[in-house]
Amino acid sequence: MSSISRRAAGRSIACSALLIAFAAPALSQQTLPSETPAAFVPRVESFDYIKREEMIPMRDGVKLKTVILIPRGAHRAPILLSRTPYGATSRIAKDVSAHLDALLDSNDVADEAVLNGGYIRAVQDVRGKHDSEGDYVMTRPLHGPLNPTAVDHSTDTYDTIDWLVKNIPETNGKVGILGISYDGFTSLMALVNPHPALRAAVPINAMVDGWMGDDWFHKGAFRQDSLTYTHDQEATRGSDIPWWTDHYDDYDTWLAAGSAGEMARRHGLDQVGFAAKLMSHPAYDEFWQDQALDKILAKQHVTVPTMLVHSLWDQEDIYGNIALYKALKAQQADTSNIYLVIGPWFHHQQRLDGSAIGQLRFGSDTAEYFRKHLLRPFFDHYLKDDAPPLSLTQVTAFETGTNRWQQLSTWPSGCGAGCSIAAQKLYLQSGGTLRLGSVLEPGSRAAAAGDFDSYVSDPAKPVPFIPRPVHIGGEEGAKSWQTWLVSDQRDVASRTDVLSFSTSVLTEPLKISGEPIANLIASTSGSDGDFVVKLIDVYPDELGREPTMGGYELMVSADILRGRYRDSFSNPKPIPADQKQLFRFSLPTANHVFLPGHRIMVQVQSSWFPLYDRNPQTYVENIFFAKPGDYKKATIKIFDGAPGASFVELPVVSPAK
Repeated sequence: MSSISRRAAGRSIACSALLIAFAAPALSQQTLPSETPAAFVPRVESFDYIKREEMIPMRDGVKLKTVILIPRGAHRAPILLSRTPYGATSRIAKDVSAHLDALLDSNDVADEAVLNGGYIRAVQDVRGKHDSEGDYVMTRPLHGPLNPTAVDHSTDTYDTIDWLVKNIPETNGKVGILGISYDGFTSLMALVNPHPALRAAVPINAMVDGWMGDDWFHKGAFRQDSLTYTHDQEATRGSDIPWWTDHYDDYDTWLAAGSAGEMARRHGLDQVGFAAKLMSHPAYDEFWQDQALDKILAKQHVTVPTMLVHSLWDQEDIYGNIALYKALKAQQADTSNIYLVIGPWFHHQQRLDGSAIGQLRFGSDTAEYFRKHLLRPFFDHYLKDDAPPLSLTQVTAFETGTNRWQQLSTWPSGCGAGCSIAAQKLYLQSGGTLRLGSVLEPGSRAAAAGDFDSYVSDPAKPVPFIPRPVHIGGEEGAKSWQTWLVSDQRDVASRTDVLSFSTSVLTEPLKISGEPIANLIASTSGSDGDFVVKLIDVYPDELGREPTMGGYELMVSADILRGRYRDSFSNPKPIPADQKQLFRFSLPTANHVFLPGHRIMVQVQSSWFPLYDRNPQTYVENIFFAKPGDYKKATIKIFDGAPGASFVELPVVSPAK
């Protein structure tokens, strides 16, 4: 037999053997064996990571689902932990791949550290959500008057870290915690009685005080999307029953419902716990004060190196991290391990492309800069065994208008050295003008029109917060929601219930760093009312390179105050009808340069709908339960003539003389 024949015969025999090996068992009339094995074992030897899914026990016996990604070959690697109510498995396993970069991608702000820094990544379902055991409580407070149990996010984080460092042989025993929004809140909770292995924390856009200016309220005005969030989070463990709607335009949906309390009733929110808490605590009472993390952490002090990350146009949690930074600086003697990053982002944009927000362009990917040049060096310094030196200043802030990063020693400081910040009053003047630093005297020609401007606020026709139709669902709706704080305010400027005041065209740049403070001298014909103040950068009428930005009205800083809380956030009282009152409140922090050729504008209005619930403008005990007959028109007067003119106090940066 030739060699060719022998090889052919060999192949024939091999094929026969292979067929026999894979041949189905002999069939009988009684059975047809399953082709699915009792337990399939995936072949993952070629993967560049090891994935572990663990149920980590807490001190009360409850087990929390934790997904762990370990780069293959890792040795003495630090751990980056996040604790989330949004599903640990889905947060990591959006794609099935043999490569870590496909799993993490832009879903994880820590991808740079994990992919290129050799970190171990751990993501955990908080108790009561998704695959974790236990009971869910929205932003579960610390053990104490608001939480009689022995467990909270602080203890759960402690127990989780303790298990991780003892059960992952590839680690060096050092853990960092990070997260955005709710995950930023859990990151902050880890700083209360922290585990010794917790060496660094990065809370990003964290929920800190839900009443003062984060998710639930803003100085008493209720953010109605809080109800949709509560529904989606608490209706089921897996967040798998979505909020329903009956209009495409959310403006119509909320207007038809009437009060926020009625909307809650229509959606069955009497069945979930947190909705009742929201509606039972409309004022800044002990319920809110006792769980405000800026107060808690400033009193206890923060010992773990922490990088607080703030977004200048954060549509959800624009208050918290700045408030915490201020509280720590005021009450903690040594803040050398507290860092602050201020970026030109919307909520959670740090993990995405940061080269633009809405129509604004920054000339570089600011989010990538944050991940590579701020976040990664911070973690490397505090978590790596070889501990590379850290060259970060205490504050890194992006200056909008000029679009540049600044390295600062504290916040606010305006510049690295050689400048100062002084409060300057931007006076509202009759006829729609603004004057910086001086007010026109009575009897002058510009003041002759009177000492106030007025408008009628009609609850049946509230001012929309973005152009109608207001539709937050779907991909386009998500973009509208993310970018609404930079939306063009010309859409409402022509409304008769919005007052606009503007400077003349600037001939020199004017920079502000810090919190503008609104000081409205106003009256209302009603007995309650809301006041919205917006500080706006008006672009030149025409821009050659960016024609669509010609005349653009960009909100630099804006917020709302519920009038009943003008004197006390915890003790509301009616507004005396047709009597001048001071409505003084701070606006979110800014780091902005108004450029030559631009104008500064201030807009005042009394509704921002349907983002915030409508004020009936008739004082009722609890606005959540206002009746249709309570909603009445009111005439609002904004006093803008000397000597009692309303003004916005600007933190103006001046170079040293």
